[in-house]
Amino acid sequence: MTVLLQIQDAHKSYGEQTLLDGAECTLIDNVKVGFIGRNGAGKSTLLRVLLGEEELDRGEVIRHPTLRLGYLRQHDPFHAGESALDFLMRDSEQPDWKCGEVAGQFEIKGAYLDGPVKELSGGWQTRVKLAALLLHEPNLLLLDEPTNFLDLRTQLLLEQFLKNHDEACLIVSHDRAFLTATCTHTLDLTAGKLVMYPGPIEAHLQNVEEQRIRDEKSNQTIMAKQRQLQRFIDKNRANANTASQARNKAKQLERLQTTEIATDLPTVNVRAPIVEPRQGPALRCQNLTIGYSDHQVAVGIDVEIEHGSRAAIVGDNGQGKTTFLRTIVGSLKPKSGSLRWGHGCDTGTYAQHVYTSLPDQWTVLEYLEYQAIPGTTTQSILAMAGSLLFRDAAVKKQIKVLSGGERARLCLAGILLGKHNILVLDEPGNHLDVETVEALAEALLAYKGTVIFTSHDRHFMKRIASCIIEVRDGRVVNYNGDYDTYLYAVNKEVDAGARERSAKMSKTPDAALRPLAVKARPNDERKLRKELSKVEKLIARLDDEKREFSQQLLKETNPGEAMRLHTEVEERTSQLTEAEERWCELQELLDL
Repeated sequence: MTVLLQIQDAHKSYGEQTLLDGAECTLIDNVKVGFIGRNGAGKSTLLRVLLGEEELDRGEVIRHPTLRLGYLRQHDPFHAGESALDFLMRDSEQPDWKCGEVAGQFEIKGAYLDGPVKELSGGWQTRVKLAALLLHEPNLLLLDEPTNFLDLRTQLLLEQFLKNHDEACLIVSHDRAFLTATCTHTLDLTAGKLVMYPGPIEAHLQNVEEQRIRDEKSNQTIMAKQRQLQRFIDKNRANANTASQARNKAKQLERLQTTEIATDLPTVNVRAPIVEPRQGPALRCQNLTIGYSDHQVAVGIDVEIEHGSRAAIVGDNGQGKTTFLRTIVGSLKPKSGSLRWGHGCDTGTYAQHVYTSLPDQWTVLEYLEYQAIPGTTTQSILAMAGSLLFRDAAVKKQIKVLSGGERARLCLAGILLGKHNILVLDEPGNHLDVETVEALAEALLAYKGTVIFTSHDRHFMKRIASCIIEVRDGRVVNYNGDYDTYLYAVNKEVDAGARERSAKMSKTPDAALRPLAVKARPNDERKLRKELSKVEKLIARLDDEKREFSQQLLKETNPGEAMRLHTEVEERTSQLTEAEERWCELQELLDL
């Protein structure tokens, strides 16, 4: 077990904001870690430190000599006119057959492999970047929100890749389903401290909540005892007969200490508009054709969405989900057919074309006051703003200085403060942390209106969706099943592709070239079993020694001693590999 990277006494601040305050962490090989924390806690900053793009104010990052970092790039690394295969060969300097083999793991083949890579959708370009990443053979992958804007099929392919990938990973994501499927450990950045939990995210979050409840109960007991002691002291310290008892009680009071519970992380409390429930169709599309002036995206659309339903729009990237949403909210005109909203529908829209065109000169607070239902208190407005990370001086910022993610959160806050009985939400969780996504889900479940939404967050989808509308192959149809059924169907398709690739890779001449093993004679069999017993004892001893050295290495702070222990671990690993290979050979001979 090799320590790839150690963070020791890390400090990092921006002005008055402290991101890292004596943070410490150890990343070892072959362990996949989900990295979580509130938005703005410093996760992306720490990744930049690990990549060498930023420096710590104090502390150090110790990198193992064999460390090979791989980072999923967010920028566009492609040259004009080059194909995906050209890019992979240029980026990795690997031959075309190797690049094609790795690309096949992400179903990049045919026109997707040989056509212009810049013409691919964002999801397919991400697949190409992942293939490039794998070709560099890193032993520590750093992935920052890898599922943002990825369709379900690409997410499942990425999951398969990570499950089969034998090297270490550090994954920043708000997608609980993705982290649960891929990570065995959870790294939590809270109040400047890093805490490694040896378990998946769901168990970690449950453990944190249970610990908080235990601490609160313990504090209540301690504070009651403190009040009792204080009353005794106040009553008896002036009395000569009881003054000594009062002094003893005062010493007891000094020893009673409550457990500090983080107060800098306010509870996220998102509420949806309060509306009257309605009956009947909210939206009816008949023989609808959607698209743009130069091409159509989907035809013959006959779908109906009932009031009070939460309709999830699903489908691969590039199939037309956003086009459908833009058409139903009126930012795109239908090419033909009819689209009708029910009587009294008031639609609030959260989508990129909306939140990128907010009034630049307004402040955050001015915008939210304008969007809120008349009579909404300033306290309620500030509470909603705070839930979406606009706290203290941030509410006085002008919209023109906000980042894209901040504009998106502001737009969402404005919609939730309104009186809309229809919410159309395009990827509402992309700029939110785990806690806020969960709070949004709770709010939408309590909402009495209609929700039409897209999301790449499977945990969010599964919790919210009451009906499924699929956009695929030029059609938009009501999917006859719940989200679990849809997820199962897509999983089957992805698994079928994986089995097909495995079958092709297994058709190699290697097996035919292997010499046939010969059945051992009785005398030989006794010798083989004797040797097998010795090898098993050797494996057990080497495994124990490797584990002992690894545990010492995790605790060692002296670099020289750490290198010696690392060498010991490497030697045991090599000896174990040889012993295990010999055990397999002996077992095969005895089984013939």
